[in-house]
Amino acid sequence: MQQRTLGPFTVSAIGLGAMPVSMNSDNRFPSHDEAVATVRAALDAGVTLIDTADIYAPSWDLMGHNERIVADALAGWDGDRSTIVVATKGGITRGEEKDFGRDGSLDYLRTAVQKSLENLQVDVIDLYQYHRPDRWMVYGDIIQNLKTLQDEGLVRTIGISNASVEEIAIAREVLGEGGLTSVQNEFSPRHPGSYDELQYCVKHGIAFLPWSPLGGTGGGARAVGERFAAFAEIGQAHGVSPQQVVLAWELSLGETVIPIPGARRAESITDSAKAADLELSSDELARCSAAVGLEV
Repeated sequence: MQQRTLGPFTVSAIGLGAMPVSMNSDNRFPSHDEAVATVRAALDAGVTLIDTADIYAPSWDLMGHNERIVADALAGWDGDRSTIVVATKGGITRGEEKDFGRDGSLDYLRTAVQKSLENLQVDVIDLYQYHRPDRWMVYGDIIQNLKTLQDEGLVRTIGISNASVEEIAIAREVLGEGGLTSVQNEFSPRHPGSYDELQYCVKHGIAFLPWSPLGGTGGGARAVGERFAAFAEIGQAHGVSPQQVVLAWELSLGETVIPIPGARRAESITDSAKAADLELSSDELARCSAAVGLEV
């Protein structure tokens, strides 16, 4: 599979967003064994980047559910574990009644990291991403808290998620040149609103990880070819799914773009992984961009 750079790591151009097996719009979840099989299918397809988060769980009292599935999948996999990069996220709190909060304090993040280390069964987290801004705190102070955790040896590299161009710039300033490994924002044909952030990351050599790159778990991913006919038409011409065309188009937007499509079934991520080797012509890529309303 095509490879891309993620800070100090070299990873597959397509990653796996593990969230759907633990949290999705339909509230329908595979069994533990099925979830583990989906993660292993990604690994067997050549995916070497797995993205998770502490809050990905069916309910508030099962925090860490997704991280534990990832750990179990890796523990029983017969491939080379040293080639796999696991990224997780923290900074969102969960309470009863779907009460989601934010906490970017050092004490909270340190506790969250320690729990993630236990869930993932590792000594250090490869990539730790701040999940969503805590608007009660100065953003630069939160990034400094992440830097402290890195200095303490708990996390190897730092990323941010759901960030604006201004917040990305702040993170770069606090962490220093090359200190910000990744930015993970929503980006898809249905939601191209993070294109400015994508371009900023490409310009500065920062990995940009589109989450829900196919349109999300609520049916957007399944219907992307129906809503955006160009992807279906191009896919038909190549004998591949519209989803593969979407991911191949996103990869073309910059050398630092690494989509992380989610999957609840092994078949879904196996299909998505093939997008890394799908070659589209310049005319086809232009059709994709025009269908989304982007001038690339």
